[in-house]
Amino acid sequence: MRLFLFNADTPHNLDEISKKVKSSKDSIRKEISDLERAEFIKKKAYFQKVETGRGKKRKLKNKKCQGYILNKDFHYLSALQNLLIKIPPFTSRELERRFKGASSLRLLIVSGVFIQEWDSVLDLLIVGDRINNSSIDRAVSALESEVGRELSYAVFDTSEFEYRMNVYDKLIRDVLDYPHQKIVNKLGV
Repeated sequence: MRLFLFNADTPHNLDEISKKVKSSKDSIRKEISDLERAEFIKKKAYFQKVETGRGKKRKLKNKKCQGYILNKDFHYLSALQNLLIKIPPFTSRELERRFKGASSLRLLIVSGVFIQEWDSVLDLLIVGDRINNSSIDRAVSALESEVGRELSYAVFDTSEFEYRMNVYDKLIRDVLDYPHQKIVNKLGV
């Protein structure tokens, strides 16, 4: 449901939905059927750019697809938006736990989707030592599937973050000068 609420104007086919929510197509079909029967979503034909050919003969071609989109006339839409979007899906401890194994966390700041600040530059700022980028990518990917939206995030080792703080880096300033929440703060920021 979050996928459709966060991407209200974007149609999705079964393959895309299955990838984004990390679930099997069979379970997705059942859920889609239930959501369509409840009139939360509706079918929509749309065009999607796909690559055809190989090598130098590769071209982008518009392919007509059948997918699903949020029904903006759904009777309980505003109530569901309040429930699923405005209530944070994760506690601070849960977020900290998800990134614990990816590095020796020194700073974890959430913004954007996590605190309902839709114009925020980043959703996550992660600072640590001995960073394992693949673990962080897996953790973010899991969060994206649960939140129903792509997350923007930045990862820095402690020395790079401190340097950026000292030179008043725009990205860091944009995160710290606007609404955010510090989940882990061992740097005294």
